[in-house]
Amino acid sequence: MNRRNLFGTALALIAAIGLVGCKEDKAASEQAAAKPAEIIHWKMVTSWPKNFPGLGTAAERLAERINAMSAGRLTVKVYAAGELVPALEVFDAVSRGTAEMGHGTPYYWKGKVPAAQFFSSVPFGLSTLEMNAWLSHGGGQALWDETYAPFGVKPLSAGNTTMQMGGWFNKEINSLDDIKGLKIRMPGLGGEVWSKLGAITVNLPGGEIFTSLQTGAIDATDWVGPYNDLAFGLHKAAKYYYFPGWQEPQAVVESMVNQKAFDALPADLQAIVVEAARAATLDMMDDYVFNNAKALQSLKSEGVQFKRLPDEVLKAMREQSDVVLEGLAAENDLNGRIWASQKAFLEEASAMQSLTEKELYNWR
Repeated sequence: MNRRNLFGTALALIAAIGLVGCKEDKAASEQAAAKPAEIIHWKMVTSWPKNFPGLGTAAERLAERINAMSAGRLTVKVYAAGELVPALEVFDAVSRGTAEMGHGTPYYWKGKVPAAQFFSSVPFGLSTLEMNAWLSHGGGQALWDETYAPFGVKPLSAGNTTMQMGGWFNKEINSLDDIKGLKIRMPGLGGEVWSKLGAITVNLPGGEIFTSLQTGAIDATDWVGPYNDLAFGLHKAAKYYYFPGWQEPQAVVESMVNQKAFDALPADLQAIVVEAARAATLDMMDDYVFNNAKALQSLKSEGVQFKRLPDEVLKAMREQSDVVLEGLAAENDLNGRIWASQKAFLEEASAMQSLTEKELYNWR
């Protein structure tokens, strides 16, 4: 065989090998495409009544968003409060792995994780926009992760009910003396402030509030704002609707994820869970701003008596809030670092807001 024929034979052999390789690659690709993608099923337990406007529906929408964004590879089934676990046991269920996800608000777990209260709402503290900024850019998320890490839980902001109202009362508050002995449902740091002023505070899940208020088991309650309060019919169980919502200038609603379950997800599904929660935060903010405005008008048409807390009372609450927050911060190093970070950003943000939004609201 001469050199020319040898060269031609070699080229033909290379082409044949390449053709076989292409066929094998194509066959492998077709086989991979034919193989159905693994479908991961998660459970989400919540602290809310089933389909409750704003809160319960937000959990449903978050699950739907994850299902859609993952093209069905990660499906999330939502369980309302009491369907799988009680409303105030959501954190424990996610920590144990009974459910892969939870939907609630951080201060509900203060008995187990006292520092969680900083990530829900602080009396006279950050506004909704400020809280979101602190979490995403001010180091808040890293501190939140550190707080929940010992329990095997990954926290994500998945909503915010914006600034709330001061609460529903069957007794008028005209002075500090009217607070003494008052039985009020108020969780979190706001409840501790009421206690310091002589009130008796209790922590009740949402589903028990109306009956407790109507029967006199409690004299007063906070819940959220006009949107949710109207849905619960609280105006039919109490005489007076007080403002401002000093105890919750905003309120983070969280999506908790079992850390082991999260780590087991491929990177793209992890990103979907995180970004779906972030989108849910904006969705809930829009929902509450829009529907609170409409519900407020409905409550006014029902003849609800709106009352402002007296300056004497607000001043005392402001003073006691400082005492409560500094006391919580002093309990351990983590608490101290969280409060120092949030307080520093609060001071910076206040300087900006006093020149912008505060002036707008005063004049428009």
